[in-house]
Parts: sequence; structure tokens; C-alpha cells
Amino acid sequence: MDEKITRLINSISRVFVEDEPVCENCILALISGLHVLIEDFPGVGKTTLARAIAEASGLDFGRIQFTPDILPGDVLGMSMWVSGKNDFVFREGQLHHQIIIADELNRASPRTQSAFLEAMQEERITVDGVTHLLPSPFFVIATQNPENFSGTFPLPEAQLDRFGISLSINYPNIENEVRILNTFCESNLIKAEKITSTDEIISIRESVRKIPVSQKIFYYIAEIVSKSRSRNDVKLGLSPRSSLHLLYASQGRAFMEGRDFVIPEDVLYSAPIVLPHRLVLSPDARFSGITPKKIISEIVSSVKIPTGL
Repeated sequence: MDEKITRLINSISRVFVEDEPVCENCILALISGLHVLIEDFPGVGKTTLARAIAEASGLDFGRIQFTPDILPGDVLGMSMWVSGKNDFVFREGQLHHQIIIADELNRASPRTQSAFLEAMQEERITVDGVTHLLPSPFFVIATQNPENFSGTFPLPEAQLDRFGISLSINYPNIENEVRILNTFCESNLIKAEKITSTDEIISIRESVRKIPVSQKIFYYIAEIVSKSRSRNDVKLGLSPRSSLHLLYASQGRAFMEGRDFVIPEDVLYSAPIVLPHRLVLSPDARFSGITPKKIISEIVSSVKIPTGL
């Protein structure tokens, strides 16, 4: 694995204890320019993870705690009248940081959830007809409570499709829970070591996007996405944005592995974390207990892996 990426992951892992490769997949999203959605139970370390990523990467960090009464202006900012200047002045909202943890996003009303659409897609916001650029690089880690939790508003399909990667942290095993107790026994203020800077993360993102991809990989990605649109158990298949996000994640994976070209294994690694959360299943499929992850696994298994790259 790339030496700088390894140091980033190790720095975060000193603060955030995990069973699954959560840190690795979050760094994959960060360097690929993709946002992350985490669905999990309260108290498993989502904020700790986001803060550790910001500290290790050297990026500015902000946290937004969503509640049903939070308004779009609280998130985006608003124009306020300043009598001394005899004019309206824009006051930045909570969104104006390089790394944002949007905690319990699905507790916000649909009106407030929609405040993220332009920000996540174009890294800018529009308030009172005026466009404001967001800090670069801009990276969102959003968390949502499970659907059966009280006081939640399901994220709409357009919102889900803007998240490049979806994952779960899950409860730690006994050994890792003991590690957590040892780590935070004396203080909750443990910080990750700074490994990179803003300029370095921007440079890495540019390098990731420049990694060459063969036409065979393009067709491989397109065939995977296309097959989701013709299944009876899928009500809404994968969008062209899904193809792009799978491509970007595959380039990021190649970079992390120290390669300057994408191979099918990069696509195979990325598909289970990039695609499932975008699928909308048919009522019969949901009633039968079929999961989006199972469908993506079946689709990927049915597509011939390209050779001779």
C-alpha cells in the first residue's frame, strides 16, 4: 500500500478502533472525492472517526448535529442585516468546513436535508441567489439512524445517490472494546497524528483522477451498472452517477495499492461499498428479505471479468 496512505490509516487507527476496514474505506473516499454515509447505532465512534480523519489529514473539521427543528439557514448560512454597514452581510453556516460530520442526517426534515444536494455535488451553495464556494477539499461523512428509530425522515433517492460510499461500523468485538477502554481510560481528548496537509490531499486527489483506465474497465463498470436496471427485484436501478463513483473509487483503490493503472480487482473491491445503498428494491424483494448487497453481489458475479488489460 502507498506509504503516505498507510501512515494516514495507522494514525487514525490509534484513535478509532475497528473490526472492519472502516478507516481504509473512508480514506479511499477522501482521496477519491467521494462522500461517505454511515448507517449504524449511536455510540460506535462515528464522530471520533471523522475527527481523527480531519486531524490526520490536516483538514478543518466541523460537526452538525441534526434535529427535526434545524433549518437550512443553520446549515448553509444566511444574509443578516448589519446596521453599521447599512447592508446585508452573509454569515457562514455550519457547512463551511473541509470535513463535515453530518450527525443523524435523517433526523432533519426533508427541507433541511435538501440543503446538502448542491453542496455535495458541486462543492458550492446558493443563498439568496448568490453562489458561495465551499472550502477545498470538501468531504462529508454523514450518519443516519436505522429506519426503525423514532423521529427519522428517510433520505430521498437523490440524496443517497450523492454519497459515494456507504458502510457500517458495527459493535466491536471484546478484544477491540478492551482496546477502546485502554485508549480512552485517562482522557477523551486523544488526537491523531497529523500526516498530511490541505495541499497534499488536493494533490493526491488530482493524482487519483489522472490514473489511466482502459476501455475494457469502462465497459466492465457499465455492464455492472446496466444489469441493475433490468432486474425484477429492483424498482430503481443504478444511475450514471453510480458508474462515475465506481470509477473514482477504483482509481482511488489503485492509488492506495501503489499502482498507476486500474485493474478489475479495484472495481471488485469498490462495488460492494459504492453501489448497494443506491438501489431501490421492489416491494416483493423487500418482503422476501433480499438485500441490496446480495443483489450487487449477484450482479458482479454474473459479469465476466475483463482480461488482457
